[in-house]
Amino acid sequence: MTAADPRPLTGEPVALDLLNTRWVTEGEPLDLFAGAAGLSRVEGLAVWLEATGLAGRFRADAPTLVHLLTAREALARAVADPADEKARALVDAVLDHGRIRATLTAEGPGERAEFDDPAWGPAWIAARDYLGLLGSAPDRIRACASESCVLHFFDVSRNGTRRWCSMAACGNRAKASRHYARTRVR
Repeated sequence: MTAADPRPLTGEPVALDLLNTRWVTEGEPLDLFAGAAGLSRVEGLAVWLEATGLAGRFRADAPTLVHLLTAREALARAVADPADEKARALVDAVLDHGRIRATLTAEGPGERAEFDDPAWGPAWIAARDYLGLLGSAPDRIRACASESCVLHFFDVSRNGTRRWCSMAACGNRAKASRHYARTRVR
């Protein structure tokens, strides 16, 4: 049985969910892959694989973790500055470890991901997911508007104006802060 996921934001697309394995709680930076919530690095990986639906396909082991950390850094740089050539090269380097193979299934045309080493699978899937987000709506890849938050999300709101990773957490704190500032002025 896998431990509970301690992260404050889960369920984002795989690329952003990987970025959200680092977060801040009460001013303290935490990392799911570096002992957050008392989990070992590999236990944190197992939690992430389970949360993203990849647990049945890939092992939670040291090589997979190393490759996933490589992908996380590449994606973090690419999301922070999409124009950064070096960041794009890092994402491309992760993508070099896999490919999509066209197949014919009973339902018709299909695709299957193949990896030069299965330990690269989750990292490659996250990088490939980022390409999909860029292809569908790059302007909807967002960082939380809270200055103290490091989380990312894909804005699926109808009008595309979501600002907070969570209205219950960061959004509520911002509203409370604005209210306090208004009432204090009076």
